[in-house]
Amino acid sequence: MLKLPVIQISGSCVRDVPSAPRMSEDEDRVGGQGDPAASVITKVRPKTKRPSLYRVLILNDDYTPMEFVVHVLEKFFQKDLEAATQIMLHVHHHGIGECGVFTYEVAETKVTQVMDFARKHQHPLQCVMEKK
Repeated sequence: MLKLPVIQISGSCVRDVPSAPRMSEDEDRVGGQGDPAASVITKVRPKTKRPSLYRVLILNDDYTPMEFVVHVLEKFFQKDLEAATQIMLHVHHHGIGECGVFTYEVAETKVTQVMDFARKHQHPLQCVMEKK
């Protein structure tokens, strides 16, 4: 039998009641046959889905200068001069080139920035995004 300490309060005798049932040492070990109410509950985490990725593409045209395309790749896609030149030449020879792969919001922002920048400088450069 479990012995509880006796606490003296204002002349009356009150027993200290534990807040939760105590398991024996055998039940305390992993795999013990304890009280089902005292078993450990694990919280299941929902699987999070990775966001979809989108390719940002530049389209070739006959009017936008090559130097401007290189400048756009450096400014908005953080490409060094060599990488920007390679992408620009790929766009020039194949009609389309990939600037980068981003989440939807980032890709959308980059497309808008490039299009606005091209219009501001009076170039017909086209920039689009497609799901990867």
